[in-house]
Amino acid sequence: MIRRTLALWVALPACACAAVPPVYGQVWPVSAQTLDPASAPSPAEQPSVPRVEPGSIFLEPPAIPESPPGLEGRAVGELKPDEAAGGLTLEGLLALACQNNPTLRQARLQVAGELATAMQAGLYPNPIVSYSAEQIGVDGTAGEFHGGLVQQEIVTADKRQISRQKYLARARAAEFLAVAQQFRVCNDVRIHYWRTLGRRNNLDIRRELLKTAEDAVVTARELYNLGQATRAEVHRANVELQRARLDVLQAENDYRRAYRQLVALVGCDLEQPLAGELDGEPVVIDHAAALGRILADSPELHAARAKYQSDRITLRREQVEPIPNLFVQGGSGYNYADRDTVAEFSLQLEVPLFDRNQGTIRQAEADLARQRAEIRRVEQTLKDELADRYSEYLTAVQHVTEFRGVILPEAKAAYATELDSYEEDRQEWPEVLDAQRDYFDLRRMYVDHLVTWRENETLVEGFLLHGGLQAAQDATPPGHIDATPQPR
Repeated sequence: MIRRTLALWVALPACACAAVPPVYGQVWPVSAQTLDPASAPSPAEQPSVPRVEPGSIFLEPPAIPESPPGLEGRAVGELKPDEAAGGLTLEGLLALACQNNPTLRQARLQVAGELATAMQAGLYPNPIVSYSAEQIGVDGTAGEFHGGLVQQEIVTADKRQISRQKYLARARAAEFLAVAQQFRVCNDVRIHYWRTLGRRNNLDIRRELLKTAEDAVVTARELYNLGQATRAEVHRANVELQRARLDVLQAENDYRRAYRQLVALVGCDLEQPLAGELDGEPVVIDHAAALGRILADSPELHAARAKYQSDRITLRREQVEPIPNLFVQGGSGYNYADRDTVAEFSLQLEVPLFDRNQGTIRQAEADLARQRAEIRRVEQTLKDELADRYSEYLTAVQHVTEFRGVILPEAKAAYATELDSYEEDRQEWPEVLDAQRDYFDLRRMYVDHLVTWRENETLVEGFLLHGGLQAAQDATPPGHIDATPQPR
């Protein structure tokens, strides 16, 4: 009856209202100014109107506001049912990220750079070849001595081999940092994948809530026609409708942002929709098992230990630095004064009398102690971050389980009961709409808990690493001994 009444009033033009038998008796002529609350005169300016009984006057209900521009537009990357086969899967996105994310290439080049430094540090010194001419022009001769000389530095105490071992240890640390960077990229791709699916689900729910708001406007106008609602209630329904439309626009914007952030992490332009479902069956991860795995296999901890090994070798290298190298020089030539072929040989070494590399050795000892503390710091940082992430993960798992098992089924049953009561004329339509809104709001909360569960599960299982677009870390810690003309 209500919907038939509304259809009647919507079908009639405004000019025909006077010819239609009034719902509540006689119809008073109403101007456009009266219909517009913003242009209505103030109470002092309003003419006196004869008092009438309630229900004896009918005013056309406020017009339904138009939709904002772009509300009907489709969000980028939105999945349609017929596109499910061609959508981007999580595995496909991970493969694309491993090929195109620039930070992974940076990490690989860090390893290559350390290996090149190790090769350079272990190279033996080049010999020096020279030509010597002495006493040129004495007694009108070409000189006293003309000959070729060869000088070679003899490196003692295996200095070059120790230097190579040091940089090989740093290359090992760079390898672990590259593994950590790969976990960062893959974890972020997974997180933004789940986040994008969550934004898409929220967008679908917002669109359903928009339909509910549209039903509420229709209901308010119908009740107004029957004298069971006021114009203020119709205005409020229009406001709620417009807010629901803005919520849809915001949900579309959030979805676009999440999709574009995912594309930025992957590292190549994409326009395909995502394939996959956010929902799943959570399996509770044990905290002690997660902590033990992180402390045993974390790439960050392995990198810190490899840096510690590099610093130990650095200390040993600086301790042997004062041992002098030998400089051997030899050659032969012709002595024009004696008219005979002669040979020359010399041996040089630096005496470590004043400079015995004392300061650099102390610096290396400080670096070693600092790196030992760094290992401990990384361990405690991982424990601290795991405490936060695991708490959020466990809370989300508990909410997902309860929402799926109890809350959503009960809310859906309540909505179905209200709807059945309305169809049997035992319930008013606004109560049905309220139950529907509650059900949709709970669904939206369920999606948020699903996203939180997926994100934190990814981090707990992925060694807590994230930041897939941060520059790859360097294997050389700040402040440590590094660059010299000859790496050591």
